[in-house]
Amino acid sequence: MDSKAPDGNGEFSFASNTPRSTGRKGLPKIQTQDHNKKASDVCHDDSGTPVKATTIDELHSLQRKKSAPTTPIKGSQGAFNAIPEEERQKQQLQSISASLASLMRETGPKLVKGDPSRKGEGKQISHHHHYTPTISISDSALKLTHYLYNLSPAELYEQAIKTEKGSFIASSGALATLSGAKTGRSPRDKRVVRDETTEDDLWWGKGSPNIEMDEHTFMVNRERAVDYLNSLDKVFVNDQFLNWDPEHRIKVRIVSARAYHSLFMHNMCIRPTPEELEDFGTPDFTIYNAGQFPCNRYTHHMTSSTSIDINLARKEMVILGTQYAGEMKKGLFGLMHYLMPKRQILSLHSGCNMGKDGDVALFFGLSGTVTLELNRAAWSNHLPTDMCLEPGRQLCPQIIIVLENVVLDEHTREVDYMDSSVTENTRAAYPIDYIPNAKIPCVGPHPKNIILLACDAFGVLPPVSKLSLAQTMYHFISGYTALVAGTEDGIKEPQATFSACFGAAFIMMHPTRYAAMLSEKMQKHGATGWLVNTGWSGGSYGSGKRIKLAYTRRIIDAIHSGSLLNANYKKTEVFGLEIPTEIEGVPSEILDPVNTWTDKNAYKDSQLKLAGLFKKNFGVFTNYKIGKNSTLAEEILAAGPSY
Repeated sequence: MDSKAPDGNGEFSFASNTPRSTGRKGLPKIQTQDHNKKASDVCHDDSGTPVKATTIDELHSLQRKKSAPTTPIKGSQGAFNAIPEEERQKQQLQSISASLASLMRETGPKLVKGDPSRKGEGKQISHHHHYTPTISISDSALKLTHYLYNLSPAELYEQAIKTEKGSFIASSGALATLSGAKTGRSPRDKRVVRDETTEDDLWWGKGSPNIEMDEHTFMVNRERAVDYLNSLDKVFVNDQFLNWDPEHRIKVRIVSARAYHSLFMHNMCIRPTPEELEDFGTPDFTIYNAGQFPCNRYTHHMTSSTSIDINLARKEMVILGTQYAGEMKKGLFGLMHYLMPKRQILSLHSGCNMGKDGDVALFFGLSGTVTLELNRAAWSNHLPTDMCLEPGRQLCPQIIIVLENVVLDEHTREVDYMDSSVTENTRAAYPIDYIPNAKIPCVGPHPKNIILLACDAFGVLPPVSKLSLAQTMYHFISGYTALVAGTEDGIKEPQATFSACFGAAFIMMHPTRYAAMLSEKMQKHGATGWLVNTGWSGGSYGSGKRIKLAYTRRIIDAIHSGSLLNANYKKTEVFGLEIPTEIEGVPSEILDPVNTWTDKNAYKDSQLKLAGLFKKNFGVFTNYKIGKNSTLAEEILAAGPSY
């Protein structure tokens, strides 16, 4: 049976001319040509221009579009001209070479930009060192080191999967990797150089997280780290920013041996635009992460093969003997805790939350309170800077970029978050802008409310208390929460935990310095302090019950709306806390914890026990003078428990 071609196409037809053209088994032969066109016409040409490549490698190179510089610079006539590519790379090369300079050889390494595994990609650019070598040449001076500069997440994924054992792509798309033997911070191995710069500024002695080291020992460790990094075929270099406030932006450079470390810090810091990157210049602070290489344990001050060292005068940090990525983040956090107060900016270990009406609240809390602590914040003279989120939004696995020390299914690559075979201290990292309702740039108006979160396992603290200014300072300096049985080996009953300023491991100055600044800013901008307990009620852990999250959310809503300011209040004994008599949606009887205890004597005993722990902890801070006189210190001390 003859058939016509599809309407208007003429791309093919069954032949209908006589004699009939037949194919196999007598079926009509298919013609791939329109009879109305010339025989030489092509029915459908979609081949396009032939690819100009003679090898597969050349073909693959065509996939990668070259990034061109976009920053204009002002010429002598006032006109704007693009920086020549070779000159731009030369400046970048000189800057990175200077960062990696060995102080013993007084010169930087010979650098080539690009991945050494891709032949022909790296191009050596001649450049002049900042120093003239004074020591005779060695084999190390003959070696080339490739540097991979500000790679994208996709490129870093590829590098990690190819070269870092234990790296996989999880089912959610995140890079799952391992940090090696160290799966958490090493606070006992962290050192800060004590010199003329830090002698009077930093907090030293009992209770301080700052363990001192001398300048010479730092330089020994720096030399060891730099030599290790220069011995590698390639290193990763991140140039990024700290602080969203352009007036107080800090330029940081992270030099690391692992792609996963580079990717982690890509998430943690503010990423420069291409224009900002081309004009980055010399960094304000540099991290040398040689964590795969141990320190020399015979070096003075070393107590293990791990050493994390900060030199604030040189503006450098060295990491040896630990691949835990959090050391870099916390090191920069400590740096900001040192630099920002000097600029009258209060650096805080807190979360920053913005409501729909633009009202801002700061949340302070240690692990185990509730999922309200979001990120770090800084309170400047102008505005708090942080990730600002509306309440109630939950994070989802799809936004996670890095998964550290998790267990995956061998086939599906699904993560089992309940499996602690590697460690209980797993981590996830993601960029702020991956959160749907994040406010970018991360700035907002001054906060109206300062919310201190505590998980009280003793069952003593009220669900919410309105704090006086002195009480806010007291509980801010105390930084209280409690560990419960099962969270750590050997814990059979609740144990009080105090972390000054809710981040003692990362502060650099004495806690009262930060408290004095917080007091000043709260007074200036009319902020109210609140203590919110998310722990136990009706008894301590084991006999009482955890305060329902629904009630805590109602309390937070009442704080945000301002209705809690207008409530009726009464004062508790011992701690002297102002507690509301009623809150919409919260049973009135739980607002005063004594009402929920069947055994009133047991309540009093528990209350006195916790009060004693508060007083003992605060003894470290009682002799420190705040400001020009001791008035504020005396007011803060008086705001603690009395019995």
